[in-house]
Amino acid sequence: MTWLQLRLDTHPDNVTALEALLLEAGAVAVTLEDNADQAVLEPAVGETPLWRQIRLTGLYPADTDMHAVLRAFPAALLQQSNQRVEILEDKNWEREWMQHYRPMRFGRRLWVCPSWLAPPEPQAVNLLLDPGLAFGTGTHPTTALCLCELDGMALAGSVVVDYGCGSGILAVAAVKLGARRALCVDHDPQALAATRDNANRNDLPGECLQVALPEAHHGREWARRADLVIANILAGPLLELSDTLLRFLRPGGTLLLSGLLATQAQTLCAHYAPHIKLQVAAQRDGWVCLRGRVQKKPAKA
Repeated sequence: MTWLQLRLDTHPDNVTALEALLLEAGAVAVTLEDNADQAVLEPAVGETPLWRQIRLTGLYPADTDMHAVLRAFPAALLQQSNQRVEILEDKNWEREWMQHYRPMRFGRRLWVCPSWLAPPEPQAVNLLLDPGLAFGTGTHPTTALCLCELDGMALAGSVVVDYGCGSGILAVAAVKLGARRALCVDHDPQALAATRDNANRNDLPGECLQVALPEAHHGREWARRADLVIANILAGPLLELSDTLLRFLRPGGTLLLSGLLATQAQTLCAHYAPHIKLQVAAQRDGWVCLRGRVQKKPAKA
């Protein structure tokens, strides 16, 4: 099916009015994009920041009278918005995305491979992945940092917690690298569904990997049991969840945190310092991964 799209380049002050006009004129979808290559990083609670320059796109069925649509807009507002109408040929967007996702190597032995492609090194540790609607393919620097750290760890027989698991890529990788058991926690049911699918895709036994919403896992079962806790989320939640994450770790266990910028590392390290000494383990494209180990209790005299 062919679609028509109306694109408007505008200022944040005009977004609300233009979005309402697009929908009133019959748009089946409206999207907002950065039109100035400006990063918008982790907003404060209650904030919904917008870029300095924004591109709004309204999507319309091919038989829409676009002249009538444009007449519904105030002329002055259109003149300020660099408006244009384009034909959008429909595509199989899932296949379009699949064409650009290729096997990736992390560290010495770990490969993340799209489930529809043959692994390039069959004898390596190959993780077959289909992220679905969940975050986590290995392409983002924070996920890549965590995967490289996992590849270098001795995980045989270990117990792992992946908090904010997304697609489950980190937990599944840990099990493929030798972990005995993993708990995957996420507040998004779609993420948990993707994690289950990816565990099945990699032929992991059901008892190896448990998925749960934050309030649904059995705290006593997992408290002080984890050899490794991974949290690849954002700096704000990493601060708020510090007690939760540390509660999983056994004495001598390792904490691996990512999803934060290099400029945020000092704040995170200071926050966790009373309980665990964190250090920058690796960094990529301005993002960092922090790693630390809980002190073992001294032996009794």
